[in-house]
Amino acid sequence: MQRRVFTLAAAALSLAAGGAFAQTKWDLPAAYPATNFHSENLTQFASDVDKATAGKLKITVHANASLFKAPEIKRAVQGGQAQAGEILLANFQNEWQVFGTDGLPFLATSYAESKKLYAAQKPVLEKKLAEQGMVLLYAVAWPPQGIYSKKPINSVADLKGIKWRAYSPATARIAELISAQPVTVQAAEFSQALATGVVESTMTSGATGVDSKLYEHLKFYYDMQAWLPKNAVIANKAAFDALDAATKSAVIKAAADAETRGWTASEKVNDQTLATLKANGMQVLPPSPQLKADMQ
Repeated sequence: MQRRVFTLAAAALSLAAGGAFAQTKWDLPAAYPATNFHSENLTQFASDVDKATAGKLKITVHANASLFKAPEIKRAVQGGQAQAGEILLANFQNEWQVFGTDGLPFLATSYAESKKLYAAQKPVLEKKLAEQGMVLLYAVAWPPQGIYSKKPINSVADLKGIKWRAYSPATARIAELISAQPVTVQAAEFSQALATGVVESTMTSGATGVDSKLYEHLKFYYDMQAWLPKNAVIANKAAFDALDAATKSAVIKAAADAETRGWTASEKVNDQTLATLKANGMQVLPPSPQLKADMQ
């Protein structure tokens, strides 16, 4: 009888050990605050995967550049230091021009146009990422980009010499074209750069304006609706291929849901954040005809 008890106990321990061994853990670094709608969507994605796989795949989201800085995330995923990650595609325009397509000013200026652009981009993005050892899980657009400044801006001449935050090759090029001083500052350091006078102006979304509390340092937001850059969630191909078929299917389904949810959230957040900027004393204005003509 005692031998049977020991045998059953050993079997139970073996099953428990086998269950623990079967669990796969992924790290997913992201560059934006945990309260940003992209980060919240990532958290829901990870939760959906956990639920669909009964805990077989655990994805830990590391928001606010806490694991890797924004420019480092793609390389970390590609090299297997992180199994997945969220990147701003436009950051990698110098690596491959198609990555920067949605960061081109006035190419796609509405959600409808941005979705059409993504549909055209997606097959070539998937092919390129596969060549680099990665898988595209999903992508979501930011709200349209506008100009933040300390002083009124009526034309490009008013931007000459201003310290301009650049977060991508396209925004750095814009700074050069308008004779501003480009300063590379990532989202996690944006507030500090403003507080210390390193940056005086930028082009970004209402969502980033709220995340970084730009209303504490800047007074004007011109709703240019210049472009809608996309964040892409990518996975290391070897890590993805190592999953069993059921887990892969769960990830793909959760990613599709996250993409749909994210685009809907982006539109909603656009309206909410512009209202928040106004409520905190920022003047939210349409661009003057001259400013719009100059920028185009």
